[in-house]
Amino acid sequence: MPGTIPAGPVVAPSASDAPRPAARGREAALMRAAQALEATFLAEMLKDAGLGAVPGAFGGGAGEEQFASLLRTAQAEALVRAGGIGLAERLFAALSRDPPAGASAERDLPGGGDGPG
Repeated sequence: MPGTIPAGPVVAPSASDAPRPAARGREAALMRAAQALEATFLAEMLKDAGLGAVPGAFGGGAGEEQFASLLRTAQAEALVRAGGIGLAERLFAALSRDPPAGASAERDLPGGGDGPG
Protein backbone atom coordinates (compact mmCIF):
# COMPACT_ATOMS: atom_id res chain seq x y z
CA MET A 1 0.00 0.00 0.00
CA PRO A 2 1.23 3.47 -0.77
CA GLY A 3 2.23 5.50 2.24
CA THR A 4 2.84 2.56 4.54
CA ILE A 5 6.06 1.92 6.35
CA PRO A 6 7.65 -1.42 5.46
CA ALA A 7 7.56 -3.96 8.25
CA GLY A 8 10.84 -5.12 9.68
CA PRO A 9 13.06 -4.68 12.65
CA VAL A 10 13.87 -1.14 13.58
CA VAL A 11 17.52 -0.89 14.41
CA ALA A 12 18.69 2.22 16.14
CA PRO A 13 22.28 3.23 15.44
CA SER A 14 24.51 2.28 18.31
CA ALA A 15 26.81 4.71 20.01
CA SER A 16 29.80 2.88 18.57
CA ASP A 17 28.62 3.48 14.98
CA ALA A 18 29.34 7.22 15.10
CA PRO A 19 32.57 8.81 16.20
CA ARG A 20 32.39 10.43 19.61
CA PRO A 21 32.46 14.23 19.65
CA ALA A 22 35.82 14.19 21.44
CA ALA A 23 37.29 11.90 18.77
CA ARG A 24 35.95 14.10 15.98
CA GLY A 25 37.39 17.17 17.69
CA ARG A 26 40.77 15.48 18.07
CA GLU A 27 40.76 14.40 14.43
CA ALA A 28 39.83 17.91 13.29
CA ALA A 29 42.62 19.39 15.41
CA LEU A 30 45.12 16.87 14.03
CA MET A 31 44.09 17.64 10.45
CA ARG A 32 44.40 21.40 11.05
CA ALA A 33 47.88 20.87 12.54
CA ALA A 34 48.90 18.64 9.62
CA GLN A 35 47.62 21.20 7.09
CA ALA A 36 49.44 24.02 8.90
CA LEU A 37 52.66 22.02 8.80
CA GLU A 38 52.19 21.31 5.08
CA ALA A 39 51.58 25.02 4.43
CA THR A 40 54.75 25.92 6.34
CA PHE A 41 56.71 23.32 4.37
CA LEU A 42 55.34 24.61 1.06
CA ALA A 43 56.10 28.23 2.00
CA GLU A 44 59.72 27.26 2.68
CA MET A 45 59.92 25.38 -0.61
CA LEU A 46 58.50 28.40 -2.46
CA LYS A 47 61.09 30.60 -0.76
CA ASP A 48 63.93 28.27 -1.74
CA ALA A 49 62.58 28.19 -5.30
CA GLY A 50 63.00 31.97 -5.43
CA LEU A 51 59.33 32.99 -5.38
CA GLY A 52 59.11 36.56 -4.12
CA ALA A 53 62.84 37.25 -4.50
CA VAL A 54 63.67 40.93 -4.56
CA PRO A 55 64.75 41.92 -8.11
CA GLY A 56 68.14 43.63 -8.42
CA ALA A 57 68.88 47.20 -7.37
CA PHE A 58 65.27 48.36 -7.53
CA GLY A 59 64.00 46.14 -4.73
CA GLY A 60 61.94 47.55 -1.88
CA GLY A 61 64.29 46.56 0.94
CA ALA A 62 63.27 44.91 4.21
CA GLY A 63 59.60 45.83 3.81
CA GLU A 64 59.37 44.09 0.48
CA GLU A 65 61.07 41.01 1.89
CA GLN A 66 58.56 40.91 4.76
CA PHE A 67 55.57 41.24 2.47
CA ALA A 68 57.04 38.65 0.10
CA SER A 69 57.04 36.15 2.97
CA LEU A 70 53.38 36.96 3.67
CA LEU A 71 52.59 36.37 0.00
CA ARG A 72 54.42 33.03 0.02
CA THR A 73 52.52 31.99 3.16
CA ALA A 74 49.17 32.92 1.60
CA GLN A 75 50.05 31.05 -1.59
CA ALA A 76 51.15 27.97 0.38
CA GLU A 77 47.88 28.01 2.35
CA ALA A 78 45.94 28.27 -0.92
CA LEU A 79 47.88 25.28 -2.26
CA VAL A 80 46.92 23.26 0.83
CA ARG A 81 43.24 24.25 0.50
CA ALA A 82 43.36 23.10 -3.12
CA GLY A 83 44.63 19.67 -2.09
CA GLY A 84 48.31 20.32 -1.49
CA ILE A 85 50.91 17.69 -2.21
CA GLY A 86 49.46 15.02 0.08
CA LEU A 87 51.76 15.76 2.99
CA ALA A 88 48.92 16.78 5.34
CA GLU A 89 47.10 13.50 4.75
CA ARG A 90 50.25 11.48 5.45
CA LEU A 91 50.98 13.48 8.60
CA PHE A 92 47.37 13.10 9.75
CA ALA A 93 47.50 9.33 9.23
CA ALA A 94 50.75 9.09 11.19
CA LEU A 95 49.52 11.33 14.01
CA SER A 96 46.13 9.66 14.34
CA ARG A 97 47.52 6.13 14.72
CA ASP A 98 47.28 4.75 18.21
CA PRO A 99 50.71 3.99 19.66
CA PRO A 100 51.47 0.30 20.17
CA ALA A 101 50.50 -1.12 23.56
CA GLY A 102 53.15 -0.36 26.15
CA ALA A 103 54.83 2.33 24.05
CA SER A 104 55.41 5.72 25.53
CA ALA A 105 56.05 8.91 23.60
CA GLU A 106 59.35 9.34 25.43
CA ARG A 107 60.66 5.90 24.45
CA ASP A 108 59.72 6.52 20.82
CA LEU A 109 62.07 9.50 20.55
CA PRO A 110 65.42 9.06 18.82
CA GLY A 111 67.94 7.97 21.43
CA GLY A 112 65.29 6.17 23.48
CA GLY A 113 64.36 9.20 25.57
CA ASP A 114 67.63 9.01 27.50
CA GLY A 115 68.73 12.50 26.56
CA PRO A 116 70.36 13.87 23.42
CA GLY A 117 70.93 11.11 21.10
